[in-house]
Amino acid sequence: MTETGTTTRPSKPRLLSGWISRLDLALELGLTVETLHRWEKLRFGPPCVRAGRKIYYRRDAVQNWLLEQEQERNATARQAAPRRAGGRR
Repeated sequence: MTETGTTTRPSKPRLLSGWISRLDLALELGLTVETLHRWEKLRFGPPCVRAGRKIYYRRDAVQNWLLEQEQERNATARQAAPRRAGGRR
């Protein structure tokens, strides 16, 4: 019991605490919602789930996807031939 005479219940974890909406993800990544929608149709980008008309992304899956993008980019950069100075000829 607290000083006011009420009991405090332990807070339950919120149902969607590990998930982020498409709008919130777009804002976090600096993208448009339309870009995320297009990525979904192309089967690119982080995996998502539908709940009715809403689209949600698991935060851990988004972070893993971002890490994969970084690793792919680094691997591609290592495989690329070194460029010569001087530009086009």
